[in-house]
Amino acid sequence: MTIDQLTVFVENGPGRLLEITETLSKAGIDLRALSIADTAEFGIARIITSDHQRAVSLLREAGFAVSTTKVLAIGLDDEPGALVKVLRILADESINIEYLYAFITRQKRQAYVVFRVENNDAASAALAKHGVTVVGVADIDGA
Repeated sequence: MTIDQLTVFVENGPGRLLEITETLSKAGIDLRALSIADTAEFGIARIITSDHQRAVSLLREAGFAVSTTKVLAIGLDDEPGALVKVLRILADESINIEYLYAFITRQKRQAYVVFRVENNDAASAALAKHGVTVVGVADIDGA
């Protein structure tokens, strides 16, 4: 199971992230996860939303360069060492992690980790083999 992540390329400047989030907010689209990477000239916003297809359309209409990336997400107990176990599984299976970002929920005392890996199917199978459940956007929505 994968989740559709928005990847938005944006010039690095005052108010540009505001334009992205305001566009989504005005349309009633919730952000479920957000990560920003930047260089001196541009940034890459990685976003999981409550309505992926609509978010893509709205951001493109607003002039942003947007692509979709399939990512994996897992839920972990919010405790020391939980992520280490998952990273060990992936390392032992020789699965490279291109990037990841994480966030916690207070309601469930859970942490969610979003992974971009070379092979989603191989990573999902390796995690499942070790009892780690890959979650979908509905699980994150309920967080």
